[in-house]
Amino acid sequence: MRVHVQWCRQIGSRLYVALLKQVAVDVESGGPCWTVLEGREADPLESALPLRFMGAVHKLVLQGQAPALARYYPSVGGEAESDGVWTAFRDAVEEHTATLRKLVLCPVQTNEVGRCAALLGGFLSVAKRTELPLRLFEIGSSAGLNLRWDHYRYEIGGMGWGNPNSSVQIKSTLLGGQPPMNVSTRVVERGGCDTNPLDPCSAEDRFVIMSFVPADQIDRLERLSRALDLAQELPVPVARSDALEWLPARLDTLSPGAATVVFHSLVMQYLSEANRTQLRRVLETAGLRATNDAPLAWLRMEHGKDQTEVRVSFWPGGAECLLATAGNHGQHQRWLAS
Repeated sequence: MRVHVQWCRQIGSRLYVALLKQVAVDVESGGPCWTVLEGREADPLESALPLRFMGAVHKLVLQGQAPALARYYPSVGGEAESDGVWTAFRDAVEEHTATLRKLVLCPVQTNEVGRCAALLGGFLSVAKRTELPLRLFEIGSSAGLNLRWDHYRYEIGGMGWGNPNSSVQIKSTLLGGQPPMNVSTRVVERGGCDTNPLDPCSAEDRFVIMSFVPADQIDRLERLSRALDLAQELPVPVARSDALEWLPARLDTLSPGAATVVFHSLVMQYLSEANRTQLRRVLETAGLRATNDAPLAWLRMEHGKDQTEVRVSFWPGGAECLLATAGNHGQHQRWLAS
């Protein structure tokens, strides 16, 4: 919980910083938060137990099951800076202990569309290099919102890309370099997989995906809500499948006249070392079949030393390039590629 306090401080969630400090004390003293979390001590750090716990409570608020706590949650019109938030939070946890013990088992499903700002330069780099339309295959797709990246509007370092009238507007600061924002492209095929995909048309799944955004991150919540609305108008198939089961069939044939792009963002932390190795092997094997008319690219945004790193590998050839670094939500990016 205290490690997660630092992460919440970095993203500017003052509400969750304050609450998690109290949660940590409550856990140590054997309070209602500990009653919910008891038995989860062995959960690995990468499973993001604090985010799962806070998401579980937030879901109750979003669904109207914790009205006293809702007074302090901006996501439903509350005032985060008011006194009494911890008491209301603790009371809600105590009242809904049984429900929260089940909800906390739900894996994290963020589907942060802000990451598209960091991935955008990668997609456009592939389009610029190949001068071909794109086939998109995403692993760890959640609700598939990032598969619709080309329907969003971007403002990055004073440069714009995409439909200015898009309902989803994504802004990111540029700390250096210049991504190829003057490139246009089109997507001719798209699909994804996830071990637990969410349906943008399902009210229940909408609550799940929004619950993992801190309740005082209003800009993120509004952008996510608009992306979910847009997704209902633009259906994209997301298969319930493990990546290593789903991906090989997608890559059996690389379509002539299109660049195939396999991509993911902050997914590798959930894969075992053996599965990471196997994923690379699947892509390298498919890369042997790539040609100039049917190229393959592997675009990923994953944790680096201080920030996430956006990398692309390209076949034929298999050359790898570090394109950019960025914050976890696609903000504060630095373009590194020439």
